[in-house]
Amino acid sequence: MKITLMRAAACLALFGSAMAHAQTYPTKTITMIVPFAAGGPTDTVARLVAQSMGTKLKQQIIIENVGGAGGTIGAARVAKAAPDGYTLFLHHIGHSTAPSLYRKLAYNAQTDFETIGLVTDVPMMIVARKDFPAKDMKELLAYVKANKDKVTYANAGVGSASHLCGMLFMTAIGTDLTTVPYKGTGPAMNDLLGGQVDFMCDQTTNTTSQVKGGKIKAYGVTTKTRLPFMKELPTLAESGLPGFDVAVWHGLYAPKGTPKPIVDTLAGALQTALKDPTVKQRFADLGTEPVAESRARPEALRAHVKAEIERWQPIITKAGVYAD
Repeated sequence: MKITLMRAAACLALFGSAMAHAQTYPTKTITMIVPFAAGGPTDTVARLVAQSMGTKLKQQIIIENVGGAGGTIGAARVAKAAPDGYTLFLHHIGHSTAPSLYRKLAYNAQTDFETIGLVTDVPMMIVARKDFPAKDMKELLAYVKANKDKVTYANAGVGSASHLCGMLFMTAIGTDLTTVPYKGTGPAMNDLLGGQVDFMCDQTTNTTSQVKGGKIKAYGVTTKTRLPFMKELPTLAESGLPGFDVAVWHGLYAPKGTPKPIVDTLAGALQTALKDPTVKQRFADLGTEPVAESRARPEALRAHVKAEIERWQPIITKAGVYAD
């Protein structure tokens, strides 16, 4: 009986300590890990959100870029971090495809993280070097099929959004193309701008300014509806690829075991950030927008990750693409 009472007292003490910590949280700088290089689309989203969340929380949120292995190195670091609310993780759709792409992961994408909320859904575009011969999407489809051994498709590496979009694109057109993987979106875009590769599929956060500046050609968007800021650009479904629909969603996480009051505080700060007029305008400039408040919640992201893992597993298995 005494042992039982002692255990109960210990549990109450730990609970009380966690509650006290949550009530004063945060008291120091927070680190938000982005599992890709600085300057890429996910990094851009993270920096905008971190700055606004930091204002709400009255503490600075700094970005630490931990790139490599399709985002899994950064994810593994967060999974092992102290669950105290001072290490956060912002990742995109790759968090849900890694379990199928990688034979061995140092973490479990669903059980080793506390979900905080979805951030944004970023459309993607099919873009090509500015002197690519095809005038529109119909001509591009015909050209790549007729020249499949010559055309080069760039992506930002295994597990990247551009890699996933490319797999769907090649499956949709029933044609395998020569793929040129890079270590990040920046190098891939640089070579597209320089004409070293022919085309790629990338997030509007990375392509919009280049398209508007006339530095690359845009052929179509990967979402169900046209983009409000580029209505002349057709969807891939309109261009002969029915059912083609992919957007790069971003989610915010913390290590498993982070106290619920802290998770709730962070979710509240995220919801406030996504209503920030500056954040909304910058997102619009990049070709995206914040998710609705109902999706910027822990339960919404938790359900979304599960559904996306189930969606991508058969696609990746059929493609036979794996990384060690």
